[in-house]
Amino acid sequence: MAEMHTRYSSLKRRLLFLNGFMAVSGVILIALGIYVKFRGAVLTKVLGLSSVYLFHVSYLCLVLGCLTVLLGFTVWYGTTKESRGILLFSLLWMVVILTVEITVATLVLAFLPTAPEESLEYNFVTLKKDYRGYNEPDDFSMEWNLVMEKLKCCGVKSYTDFSGSSFAKTTGYSYPRSCCKSIGTAACTGHNASSDIIHQEGCFPKLLKISTTQSVNLSVGSLGAAVMQAW
Repeated sequence: MAEMHTRYSSLKRRLLFLNGFMAVSGVILIALGIYVKFRGAVLTKVLGLSSVYLFHVSYLCLVLGCLTVLLGFTVWYGTTKESRGILLFSLLWMVVILTVEITVATLVLAFLPTAPEESLEYNFVTLKKDYRGYNEPDDFSMEWNLVMEKLKCCGVKSYTDFSGSSFAKTTGYSYPRSCCKSIGTAACTGHNASSDIIHQEGCFPKLLKISTTQSVNLSVGSLGAAVMQAW
């Protein structure tokens, strides 16, 4: 009896130890979701459908992380109370979470190679059609102004993207104020396209780099959390 009690106590301590890994994996998922949502996905919104998955997956990571932390407390309670029902319930939910994490990581990596081809032409066309100007209140213009200011770029491919656009036809300018290196200067006229005045490089390569980095972070983070939970 003493030997059996010793083995049971050892198993109980091991479950509590592994439960710590589960809770840590949940915190990792929560941190990953917050990081992706606020550090890169805000800028890549202009890429449209090819990057909107970053928002969805970041929210999913937040939900999965919260559920994992909650399950960690449930396993702890079930272990201390020696409740097989609670432990079995937690195990079943853990299998579901593991399946979702692996599926998400796989889909993000599978979708990644197709994003550049699909989004380049889409963004070029929509920018020429829908962008209105620097101080315009519509969401599309504000999002692009934020991107061009933060990433220090102009247009999708280059500053010439605004030539013949609805913005150029309406305002008569060759580029918006958000393309300028110093927005408040008198040299930022909307006509002087010197490299000393504006950022001539397009935004798409930088947006693509952010999108790719965030996709890899989501995949690696999800798989890493899954490994910790399955260990």
